[in-house]
Amino acid sequence: MKTNSRRKFIEDSFKVTVAVAVGGPIILNSASALAANESHDAKVNADNPLKFVQAPLGFSYAALEPNIDALTMEIHYTKHHTAYIKNVNDAIVAEKLNYTSEKEFFDNASKLSAKARNNGGGAWNHNFFWASLKPGTTSGPNGKVKDAITNTFGSVDKFKELFTQAALTRFGSGWAWLVNDNGTLKITSTANQDNPLFDKVEVKGTPLLALDVWEHAYYLKYQNKRNEYIANWWNVVNWDEVNKRLV
Repeated sequence: MKTNSRRKFIEDSFKVTVAVAVGGPIILNSASALAANESHDAKVNADNPLKFVQAPLGFSYAALEPNIDALTMEIHYTKHHTAYIKNVNDAIVAEKLNYTSEKEFFDNASKLSAKARNNGGGAWNHNFFWASLKPGTTSGPNGKVKDAITNTFGSVDKFKELFTQAALTRFGSGWAWLVNDNGTLKITSTANQDNPLFDKVEVKGTPLLALDVWEHAYYLKYQNKRNEYIANWWNVVNWDEVNKRLV
């Protein structure tokens, strides 16, 4: 497949809705975790509207190879994510939205236009996703997050099985998530660019880990083999960052 054809293809995606969730009790500080997740929150003041900001990638486009290829990372970051940032900020100005934080924006997601909602989710989700990735090969969960996962799901292997299932069964475009729902660790998935912070979503909670399963995230390297993309993604999860989100 030629590069131009690939680039055109990955910009097409499906829009459908399905969700899965599993959970168990665990003690986490959700307020602190949410504060950690908002490290890239928009900077606002009384005279300016909310503005979403694209977080730095933090590594080179090729840094995650062979798990995620350089061309996919470059297109994903510079084309898709950049477009979400621009489009949501344009919508905020055009629609005269006066929310003062990304949290407040998502607390009112059901009231937003499709443009504001979809692009706001895409802007935030990708900032969160980049921070969840790390070059090199990880040995898996460690420290508090490992204990939390084991206590909730029985083992790390079982957790990975359930999370993989959520990612594989998200029909069309969307995300798989690990969240803290008021002290309970859960796995869920969302359609399109929705996330568990939205006011009306099947499973709400503080995001701890996310996997992008839109085709543009993997199609150049893996084509229709989403299962292989997911299996290799586990190698570059930034578990140190997930640990910080449990503080």
